[in-house]
Amino acid sequence: MSNHQALIQKLHGIAKKAERQSVSIEEGLSALNHFGFSFISFLLALPFMQPFPVGPISVLGGVTFAAFGWQILKGYTAPHLPQKINEIVLSTDNWRRITNAAIKIIQWTEKFTSPRLALLIRGSLGMRIEAFILILSGVLMAVPFGILPLNNFFPGLAIVFCALGQLHKDGFFILIAFFWILFTILYFAAFFIGLYLLGLEGMHNFSHWLHQLVS
Repeated sequence: MSNHQALIQKLHGIAKKAERQSVSIEEGLSALNHFGFSFISFLLALPFMQPFPVGPISVLGGVTFAAFGWQILKGYTAPHLPQKINEIVLSTDNWRRITNAAIKIIQWTEKFTSPRLALLIRGSLGMRIEAFILILSGVLMAVPFGILPLNNFFPGLAIVFCALGQLHKDGFFILIAFFWILFTILYFAAFFIGLYLLGLEGMHNFSHWLHQLVS
């Protein structure tokens, strides 16, 4: 059985369980085991896939992704959310919608993924790489750039590709995630350098204007 087929079976199992009894968010994520990190990271990253800054939400999102990475490093088998969120019980219809949407996404993304570069995915090294990507992407996303377009989009792409790489055991997607992290760092650096140069030019113009004013 392939990796994505195992995940689809787990999602079907959650939906069927919700038909028989109440299922909380914590129980749903626990049923996914380590898949839960990739699954919830993918879902949470989607709202950041837009060109405009989303304000304080990006800080909260970034901290959440970084926390997931830290949990992976600490050996957690499933994501741990705040207790109030964990205890939320979703209805049978909501679980069915969530699992059906997730299954469709998994089946669609299967078309352009394949198991490769297993070294970047499997074992303790793969888990550390996943944790590093989530932590670094989360930190970059949490940087409060209220005026910079795409400041959440690029680190969000890193998280999406990392999640898909883990879900489909595709190490090439992990390399793409690293590319977007590097691109984000360069993008932010260019922004800071631009601000610095504009600041120097502004100070020079102000000094020149002040000199003319008093002379």
